[in-house]
Amino acid sequence: MPAPRLLLVEDDAALAELLEYRFRADGYSVRTTDNGDEALLLAAEEAPDIVLLDWMIGGTSGIEVCRRLRKARETAHVPIIMLTARGDEDDRIRGLDTGADDYITKPFSPRELMARVAAILRRIRPALAGETLTVGDIALDGVAHRVERLGQTLALGPTEFRLLKFFMEHPGRVFSRGQLLDAVWGTGSDIELRTVDVHIRRLRKGIEVAGAPDPVRTVRSAGYSLEVV
Repeated sequence: MPAPRLLLVEDDAALAELLEYRFRADGYSVRTTDNGDEALLLAAEEAPDIVLLDWMIGGTSGIEVCRRLRKARETAHVPIIMLTARGDEDDRIRGLDTGADDYITKPFSPRELMARVAAILRRIRPALAGETLTVGDIALDGVAHRVERLGQTLALGPTEFRLLKFFMEHPGRVFSRGQLLDAVWGTGSDIELRTVDVHIRRLRKGIEVAGAPDPVRTVRSAGYSLEVV
């Protein structure tokens, strides 16, 4: 299996050097920059498997880099972890709304960051070859990482893809926010329950097709489910 490609965008030279060393030692192929404009060029040259993105960087800001990576077809599915000293809840929600899949506040443990990266990569790699799920008018190909609805290919971020896949494995069943956190982000995750609502909104938008009903049902005081429509 080829080495996972990691794009590290960090303006703290000492931290960037440490993380690059640690990830390379762990078998990753790492490209590093401290500039948002260069980060976009590097991602366009070769789509990474995961991006570690500092919020406060030179050139294009981290939050704008995140937004553009999500809009670009080649990087729409690439997981993004934001690294930042901005720990306020509003900043966390803004980062997630923009397209980040995870958010880690400085100072942090490099071991924890590496564990989060490894966990995300494990989750986005399909466990079963040839797995295709179909619920109503939505088809999900776990190997090709492709979702189609009514003949249209949909662009979903990696977290929304995992969320949809989990729903499609259990159509019609209602899951609480806590259950979704455990299933999609992993048991013991310290991510807030509000994060689920953010990704549900992004999932709804991602699978929206003109003239087709919304299959994601909100069950008041209970959670969410995916219905056959």
